Amino acid sequence: ADASQEGKASAAEKKEKGKEKRLKNRSMSFATALSLSLNNLKTKKGRTFLTSFAGSIGIIGIALILAVSNGVQVYIDRVQEDTLSSYPITIQEQSVDMTGLITTIMNANTSQTEIKHELDAVYSNRVMYELLSSLSNTSVQYNNLAAFKKYMEETPEFAEYISAIQYTYALDFNIYTEDADGKIIKSDLAELMEALSIMPEGSEEMMSFSSFDVWQEMLPGENGALVNDLLYEQYDIVYGSWPSSYDEIVLIVDENNEISDVSLYALGLKTTEEVRQELIDSMEGSTQTGKVERWTYEEICGKTFKLILSSDFYSKNADGTYTDLSQSETGLSLIYQSDKPISLKVSGIVRPSGDAVSSMMSGAIGYTSALTEYAIERASESDIVKEQLENPAVDVITGLPFMNESDEELTDAEKAAQIQAYFAGLTNAEKAALYTSIHSKMPQEELEAAADAYLSQYTREELIELVVAAYAEELGITDTTEIRSYIESMSEEDLYAAVAESVKETIAAEYAAKVEEQLGSMTSDALAALFDAESFTEAEYAALYDEYMPASVSETTYEKNLERLGYVDLASPSAIHIYAATFEDKDNISALIAQYNEGASETDQISYTDYVALLMSSITTIINAISYVLIAFVAISLVVSSIMIGIITYISVLERTKEIGILRAIGASKRDISRVFNAETASVGFISGALGIGITLLITIPVNLILHALTGIGSLSASLPVLGAVILVAISIALTLIAGLIPSRIAAKKDPVVALRTE
Repeated sequence: ADASQEGKASAAEKKEKGKEKRLKNRSMSFATALSLSLNNLKTKKGRTFLTSFAGSIGIIGIALILAVSNGVQVYIDRVQEDTLSSYPITIQEQSVDMTGLITTIMNANTSQTEIKHELDAVYSNRVMYELLSSLSNTSVQYNNLAAFKKYMEETPEFAEYISAIQYTYALDFNIYTEDADGKIIKSDLAELMEALSIMPEGSEEMMSFSSFDVWQEMLPGENGALVNDLLYEQYDIVYGSWPSSYDEIVLIVDENNEISDVSLYALGLKTTEEVRQELIDSMEGSTQTGKVERWTYEEICGKTFKLILSSDFYSKNADGTYTDLSQSETGLSLIYQSDKPISLKVSGIVRPSGDAVSSMMSGAIGYTSALTEYAIERASESDIVKEQLENPAVDVITGLPFMNESDEELTDAEKAAQIQAYFAGLTNAEKAALYTSIHSKMPQEELEAAADAYLSQYTREELIELVVAAYAEELGITDTTEIRSYIESMSEEDLYAAVAESVKETIAAEYAAKVEEQLGSMTSDALAALFDAESFTEAEYAALYDEYMPASVSETTYEKNLERLGYVDLASPSAIHIYAATFEDKDNISALIAQYNEGASETDQISYTDYVALLMSSITTIINAISYVLIAFVAISLVVSSIMIGIITYISVLERTKEIGILRAIGASKRDISRVFNAETASVGFISGALGIGITLLITIPVNLILHALTGIGSLSASLPVLGAVILVAISIALTLIAGLIPSRIAAKKDPVVALRTE
């Protein structure tokens, strides 16, 4: 009986121990833990809010700095993109490497020598030597752009860094319009400068690269888009729309809806005489205060322009040669009124956006690359271009063969023999005209002597009066005070030179008229007989050959003739403009070009001057410094916030030690305590993060107002990125969890009796 009673007691004890073990091993679910923590937070709303708000202060600081940093970075990116849109990497078919020259100029005030010396005296700096040395070593480089274009298209690395690319071709855009008087003018400032007689000799090519260039091709977009997205960002539509076809163009005005007065001529809105009068007024000191000229949007968009292809200027003659009709006003008018030109219409008017740091278009009218491609295609299909391509040895315009590289220059004896043979085949009428032409030219020695004799009759004062009168007549001005003052300051040599040329021209013209009058009474046969009786030296025959011998070979080349006719190979551009969004991307593009040069032959290597790298390296340094400073601020704030959140969370844990003792007393395990506390701290962390983000979004409103007022930059705005906000909330949760783990473990390990006694 005792053994049986003892067995029953042992079984009951084991059963009780098993029940206790099962209760001990039972784990509270996460949902239950979360529910308990939320109930606790709900019960203690005040403490929860204060704890969450205190924890959110650090998040607010970090979020504000992140928002301002993001706004500054967005603005910096915009500055870089807009700046680089005005200064792309430009590689031309013919280029001059100006790197050494520009570097020397930029370092003009720094030492160029590697020799070190004491600062005990004044030493020389060989700036002039370095400058002249760089200038003398500068040479023209020829780039094989066809091979480089193919390489870029086949190399995917370029696409990673290039934001846009533009190919330009050696194509003359002969665009004409009618001015206010109905006169056909070329929409070109070079034409205006020449008409006003103020275009320096040999400056025609410089005009095409100057800031006064009226017509400019717009940057094409991706996937066949006519306009690049960068233009949409930099310009606003004032009236109409962007071009939607190749024959549409846009007028570009400045921020005040103005265009330059010289561009008004090219647009046909001002006549040559109006521009000339304004030039005269400016020279005479006249002012035009209060004079405002305006045109409605409808008037501007009603203007039409006509693009005449170079090949369309030529009309075929009966003998198979061609005549350039553009050399006469009648011929130009005939072409202009025909159906050959490409009609262009203004589709809209655009103005630089107020948010744009800089704008890439410097011209007054923008056209699309589709117009360029259409013109190239049209030119290649013209009859004269096809004929020239089929006859590469003959100049189809003149019918003369091209000169071979093996052809040597003729000697005086060969020239004399050929010109005599040419003279022998002339008719009497042709000989008479040739005899008159030869003898109408006054010998140079006699001309010089006659000019000296003429000028010796006048005193200095009289010569001054002659020059002043001539200049006033040429410029069309009446007030000669400034001109007289300038002429009177001239030396004797300069004054004589100013008069001598015009005097020589007058004497030569009078001599020619007198000779023609004397010989005009003689018959052609008599003049021909005199011509046959003439005898010239070998040198004189050579001079007559250079002046009167008809050309036997073309003066141009096959390649120049095709260029003259407007024929262009799309695979071989004359220049490549590579655009990058950031300075880092530009540097990577430069590295890829250097990589291409390493593997290319010497003739295919690319040479160019990276003006952006030379002139804007300091900007890159400033931008990087600003970025690093902002990152440092964010890092410091993050550390401060982490410490503050950890301290507040630790205090909260210590305050709840008694609650943890109660949970342990009713059977909660250590794991349960940790789970409840982790759920609660995670909730507090989430509330802190969300509260911090919300407050930050509200604070950014006055912050942006302050930024705009202080900087005057409307596009500089603090904005918290979505990803940054999510990361900050996650950081808040993680920090509260980390800060609460150690205190919760300490409290969970305490004896329940001790924990219950804690106040």
